[in-house]
Amino acid sequence: MQADKWIFYSCVALITIGIVFSLSLPVFTVLFFNYEPYHFFIRQLVVGAIGIFLMWAISRLDPDKSMVWIGFCLFGFCAIAMGAMHALPSSLVTDAGGAKRWIRLPGFSLAPVEFFKIGFVYFLAWSFARKIDERKKSLKQEFKLILPYIFLFLIAVYLIAILQNDLGQVVVLALTLIVMMLFAGTSKRLFVIGMAGASVLAIVAIFTSEHRILRIKSWWGTVQNMVLSLMPENMANMFRVEGVPEPYQISHSLNAIKHGGFFGEGLGAGVFKLGFLSEVHTDFVLAGIAEEVGVLGILIITSLLLILLFRIFRVSSRSENKVYHLFTLGVGLLISFSFIMNSYGITSITPIKGIAVPFLSYGGSSILALCIGVGMVLMVSKKVKD
Repeated sequence: MQADKWIFYSCVALITIGIVFSLSLPVFTVLFFNYEPYHFFIRQLVVGAIGIFLMWAISRLDPDKSMVWIGFCLFGFCAIAMGAMHALPSSLVTDAGGAKRWIRLPGFSLAPVEFFKIGFVYFLAWSFARKIDERKKSLKQEFKLILPYIFLFLIAVYLIAILQNDLGQVVVLALTLIVMMLFAGTSKRLFVIGMAGASVLAIVAIFTSEHRILRIKSWWGTVQNMVLSLMPENMANMFRVEGVPEPYQISHSLNAIKHGGFFGEGLGAGVFKLGFLSEVHTDFVLAGIAEEVGVLGILIITSLLLILLFRIFRVSSRSENKVYHLFTLGVGLLISFSFIMNSYGITSITPIKGIAVPFLSYGGSSILALCIGVGMVLMVSKKVKD
C-alpha cells in the first residue's frame, strides 16, 4: 500500500513556502550582522531538502519493524542530551538568554527538545496502548495509573522549562499529553482535572519568574482596554494595569498584518521586516508573510495546514493498531498546538510564547524533527485502509 500523498505534498508545499520567505524576510538581519546575502536562504534550502528526503525515506520503512526503534532513540538520546548539555562547555552549546538550548555541531546547531517532542509522543503512545484501556475505573484507580506519566512529565518540565527556560514547549507537551490520555481511554473527568492541573502548573511557572510576569503584564496592556470596556467601571479599575512597558514586537506585528491588507504589499516589499520585527523570520514569520502576501496568502497557508492535519487525524482515526492511532494523533496535536499558540501570540490574543510555526519558521531542528514525525505518520498511513 502507498503512503498518504496528501500529507507528503502538503508538507513539501509548506516547507517550500518557508524557504521562499527565508530569502525575503531576514533582509535587515543579513545587513545588520553582515551575513552573506543568501545565508538564511541557503541554510533553509539545505535543511528543507534534507527534511523532505528524510520524510520520504522514513515513509518507505515498515512501521512494524522501524517505529519502535526511531521513537525510542529520539526519546532516549534527546532526553540524555537535554540533561547533559548543561554540563558541556560553552564552546559546544549555544546560549539563549542564559539558557543552553542548542548543541553546536560542525556547520550547524541542533536543538534536542524539538526531536524529544516526537520521541515523547511515541513513548506515550507505546505506553498508553499497554497500560490504559476503555474499562471503567474509579478516579483513584485512574490517578494511580497516570501517576508515572505525571512524574515523567515533571522531569520534562525540569529539562525544558527550568534548565532551558522554555515554557512554551512545555505547554505544547502538556496539552498533547492530556488529549492523548483522553483518547487512550481515560475518563472525561480526569481530562478536566488534567486541564486544571496544567493551568495551575502554568500559573506557578509564570509567577515564579520575573520576566514571565513582565511578559504577561505587557500583553495585558495591549488588550485590557477592549476587555475592560465590557466590565462595570468599578470592576474594570481593579484589573487595569498602568505603566507597563510597551510590547513593541506585538505592536509592530499587528501593524505589519494590517499593512499587508488582503493581497499584501508584494513578495519582498514588506517594510516592518526592516528592523521593526527583529525575529520576523522565526517567531514572527506569519506577520512578515501577512504583510507581503496579505490575508489571502495566510489563508492559503492555513488551508495547506488544515489539509495536512485532516489527513493526519484521518490516518489516526483509521489505525487499528492503538500505538499507531495514538502516535499519529500526537503528531497532529503537536503541529496544531504550535500553530495556534504562535498565531494567537503574534495577534495578541494570548501572550507570545516563542513557539516556531511548523515548517515555516527559520530553524533546522524544528523542520527536521517534524519531517521525521510526519515520515513516521506516512509509515503508518500505508497500513490504513481507505
